[in-house]
Amino acid sequence: MSRRRVLALSGGVGGAKLARGLAAALDPEALLVVCNTGDDFEHLGLHVSPDVDSVLYALADVNDAERGWGRRDESWNFLETLRQLRPDEAWFQLGDRDLATHVLRTARLRRGDTLSTVTDELRRGLGVACTVAPMSDDLISTVVETDEGDLPFQEYFVRRRCEPAFRGMRLEGIEGAWPAPLFSQWLEHPDLGAVVICPSNPYVSVDPILAVPGALHRIAKSRRRGVPVVAVSPIVGGEALKGPAAKMLRELGHQASALAVARHYTERDLLDGFVLDRADAALEGAVAELGVRVLVTDTVMRSADDSQRLARELLATFASSY
Repeated sequence: MSRRRVLALSGGVGGAKLARGLAAALDPEALLVVCNTGDDFEHLGLHVSPDVDSVLYALADVNDAERGWGRRDESWNFLETLRQLRPDEAWFQLGDRDLATHVLRTARLRRGDTLSTVTDELRRGLGVACTVAPMSDDLISTVVETDEGDLPFQEYFVRRRCEPAFRGMRLEGIEGAWPAPLFSQWLEHPDLGAVVICPSNPYVSVDPILAVPGALHRIAKSRRRGVPVVAVSPIVGGEALKGPAAKMLRELGHQASALAVARHYTERDLLDGFVLDRADAALEGAVAELGVRVLVTDTVMRSADDSQRLARELLATFASSY
């Protein structure tokens, strides 16, 4: 175990798996997982934070690993009744156990609590030891630009199943937003030992976190004092393990590869290290030519043991204090 701090930037399912491994490899007070909230939206009057919840459920070991989202041992009485009453509103699936999270979050936000405060309350209620925070307490909404026009993220991702061609994205509300307090504090903390970009979609999961005003500047300052920034590729063998990242890369005119992901980050002079899966070992030289150190290992996390092994290997390779 190490007491040096690690700041992990995460989207949903893939990021949550690595977050779980980092939580097993580190003391609880040494890990902060900052989650994308560009996916947040209001549904049936409830504030839903899909990526925050995926991370919380994974860290609490209550996530549904087979489905890839939500809680395991879920029941669907609410959704079945909704389909009977308003079938047009049942496109976003809310399970009965999951529903309690959204009801509580919405009530607290309406009372005036910040999303950071509510997230921490949910974390403690679920028995998660490490700290989890949103990227911002301000409302930031991802709008996906497609060949069929602009779509709110959940309309594109869930209702339309990512079928329209991806042309880009924009973040509504980003100009006036601020990083969540813990996000800012950890980036400037003298004991910060590494920033880890989890294997999440680089466009719609990671970019919103990096786009929060002040985030890239603080990350650059951390790098100048020797804090490495390391990304794990969400693309393995030319395909995304979960989600539309490979499809998005192709529709933007890029090759769907781990190299394209590495280029996406290094174009902003963001990375010190990059983790490739063994299936993409042939790309090691090309990634290294981008000016980053490369670790080639098994990145597919099928179990908690896989997640912990990857986390320990990443930390041992890129952060000398671990």
